[in-house]
Amino acid sequence: MIQVKEFIDSDNSFAEKKVNQFLETLDESQVVNICYGSVMKATLNGTGQQRSSILVVYRTSE
Repeated sequence: MIQVKEFIDSDNSFAEKKVNQFLETLDESQVVNICYGSVMKATLNGTGQQRSSILVVYRTSE
């Protein structure tokens, strides 16, 4: 079965760190694709903050 897991930056953690931790649990042959995107999130004071989103497409044994 093919699964997709999404990782998004939050105020207290980064998507990259969470993805790397998740990938450690998979066998290399399970990984189908990894997609990356980023957006600017506006803040109340008018500045922006970059946020990352990473999708991991992988195979499960089910």
